[in-house]
Amino acid sequence: MKILATPKPVPDSLQTALRDVPEPSVDADRPATLLQRCPAASPTPLVTADALAAHLGVAHLHIKDERQRMGLGSFKALGAAYVIAQDAEQGRAKGQTYVTASAGNHGLSVAAGAQAFGAHAVVFLADTVPESFADRLRGIGAEVRRDGAIYEEAMAGAARAAEDHGWVLLSDSSWPGYFDRPHTLMEGYLVLMQEAVDQMPHVPTHIFLQAGVGGLAASCAAYARKAWGSEPRIVVVEPEVAPALFASVQAGTPQVTEGPSSAMGRLDCKEPSLIALKGLALDADDFMLITEDEGAAGSEICARFDMPTTPSGAGGLSGLICATQSGLQLGLTSDSRVLVVLSEAAT
Repeated sequence: MKILATPKPVPDSLQTALRDVPEPSVDADRPATLLQRCPAASPTPLVTADALAAHLGVAHLHIKDERQRMGLGSFKALGAAYVIAQDAEQGRAKGQTYVTASAGNHGLSVAAGAQAFGAHAVVFLADTVPESFADRLRGIGAEVRRDGAIYEEAMAGAARAAEDHGWVLLSDSSWPGYFDRPHTLMEGYLVLMQEAVDQMPHVPTHIFLQAGVGGLAASCAAYARKAWGSEPRIVVVEPEVAPALFASVQAGTPQVTEGPSSAMGRLDCKEPSLIALKGLALDADDFMLITEDEGAAGSEICARFDMPTTPSGAGGLSGLICATQSGLQLGLTSDSRVLVVLSEAAT
């Protein structure tokens, strides 16, 4: 485990690098209103895990459980499908082809949104993504293409296809010149945090958020600051082999990192979303890197407490476990009230 306190104020070099990048939206009402029209839309539960809290030595642990979100098994259902729903409202979705790359659940959201609104979905997968996931995508109407050994190579393939065929590129990351759709997509993620704020019996002292490119973490952190101000300590958790946000904040400029594959597959992203990086540089208090063994701890303990998920889905909880097992770091005490997100179902 490694911990980096977020420099405050944001370093000049990072501000300069991100000057033209928009901050994450905090308008949760807009996606909540649109997604309410979906027959599968309903709030996910906030689980009060008293036994697990006692096991970890904190007063309260609340788990926002996204494993059944809209029947797709992940918070990602709130993102791409929301973008396509907005296009449909404007008469731009029917007959359109949306193309993306996915390391997991984002592709399902694109495919489901396309199917719901009369569009087509093409999803690029890296060679490391299991064929069982490709079959799930095909089952809801998506065309699947393989390209590259890692997610970033698959995304490059998707971007080329969009350019060659005039398709709409719908990524959950952002980079120079590509901000509008990922900004809207991240706005969809606000729904889960708006629900959590309404469901929480008290303001949390700590929020642990797992991150790949950073979209979930940045959206949740931005809304938490809107609702609760500076009170919660917000900790962003990444795999040690994919420290895209940690390395960027540490260096003071966006970084492209390298490393082997992680068992936390949905978090195994080597380059940050610039929108997420800008938001988290403002809103996060700490960035944490966890090893592969540490990353397995969250899913293992969830299985013992009858909440099966993946190492990616329990990444924030793994960060909390590391902090408690290493002597209640990050200001944790026996009085702490902690919020984490269980972001996906076991696969």
